[in-house]
Amino acid sequence: MKYLRYTMILMGILVFGCKPPEARKPVTQNSGSFINESIQRNKQLVAQEEAQILEIIERDSINDYITSENGFWYYYTKRSTDSLNTYTPKFGDVVEFDYSIKSLAGQDIYAEGELATKNYAIDKEELFGGLREGLKLMKEGEVVTFIFPSHKAFGYYGDKNKIGTNIPIIAKVTLHLITEETNKNNND
Repeated sequence: MKYLRYTMILMGILVFGCKPPEARKPVTQNSGSFINESIQRNKQLVAQEEAQILEIIERDSINDYITSENGFWYYYTKRSTDSLNTYTPKFGDVVEFDYSIKSLAGQDIYAEGELATKNYAIDKEELFGGLREGLKLMKEGEVVTFIFPSHKAFGYYGDKNKIGTNIPIIAKVTLHLITEETNKNNND
């Protein structure tokens, strides 16, 4: 009798314990409000930074600023007047340049000479977005001052050294040398 009882209990467990798994319902549902709030915060930040930059440009009666289609502003401190010097760097070219960085208030973050001369292969190495695009506008020997909003500079993370979160910057760049990529296609 005990044997029959244990068999019945075991059979009951097997029959009722072997049902298919049920999908669990989420405890909370995310409506995407965090992402929408983040988008709004970023739009406000960009608008504030652009207002600051445009105010700086308006007060500067000495320099002629150019608005880049890439979302930053710049002016030439030294422009190439050589009619033979028309080449601007393309993908894969290596450029040698120096740069310094200031805050929008004009305070040195990295003074001239503080950063080592850099060699950079255009679009093949890491460099912050604004400078990567700015170098493509320059010719050998030119000196250009760029004003980058934070999203074109070091963005949310900063440079993990002297530039903090969401800091717009002024970068003065001197392009010394452009070395064209040697294995370019001759059909260009």
